[in-house]
Amino acid sequence: MTQATGQPASGAAWFCLRAQPKHEHIAAAHLRKEPDLEVYLPRIRFKRSTRQGPVWFTEALFPSYLFARFDLAAGLRKVHHARGVRGVVHFGSQWPTIPDAVIDTLRATVGADQVHVIQEQLQPGEDVQISGGVFHGLRAVVTRVLPARQRVAVLLEFLGRQTTVELPTGAVLPAGDERKAIL
Repeated sequence: MTQATGQPASGAAWFCLRAQPKHEHIAAAHLRKEPDLEVYLPRIRFKRSTRQGPVWFTEALFPSYLFARFDLAAGLRKVHHARGVRGVVHFGSQWPTIPDAVIDTLRATVGADQVHVIQEQLQPGEDVQISGGVFHGLRAVVTRVLPARQRVAVLLEFLGRQTTVELPTGAVLPAGDERKAIL
């Protein structure tokens, strides 16, 4: 399918491209300039703990990879030499294609804007990590969620004993890896 017309290009298929690390968005931007290419770069947006508190990050769902639909014979050289692209995934002389249904499923899961935002809904009993402030990096357990005050009560072990502390909701993050939740 061409990006401009939406009509199938002759011999066009989805291929997996390997990008330079942390340059998936650059490769996608350069490839989108080509009229006979369709590019799909699924990304996720999530909060990560830093010393200054939680910060939003946007990363590729599949680090160092993106997808492009093009005619292999006509577009391989152009794709391979695009800025940010390391190459098209292949095994010897085999150039595997990605079925349209797989890309459609990814689009349905991630969304039309190609960015899936991971929102944390804290629940009592959930393990969390405190981000920023004097308790930065400590793990705790949510005991109560106070939505009206945008605060959460957590139970943490501090100085050898368990203590309940109320913190702003934005100061705690789920302790699990956010990226695994979408896959």
